Amino acid sequence: MSVIVKTDPTVVAQVVDLITRERTKALSVREWQHRIAGYGYCVRDTQYGQIVETLPHHVPVCTLPVDLAA
Repeated sequence: MSVIVKTDPTVVAQVVDLITRERTKALSVREWQHRIAGYGYCVRDTQYGQIVETLPHHVPVCTLPVDLAA
């Protein structure tokens, strides 16, 4: 079962691209999470795995790609 409901594939692709670029720039996971928070996103652990959410409303955007999982 997926937590993500009604997401636009274009938006998901842009968000994944953004968080991937920010991960390459960050020296640690903590810095990376701080950097993406500046763009209005966070990574949260759930029973379904790690998901990317918007801040401050915590609306799920997509699941975190496996290669970015901390």
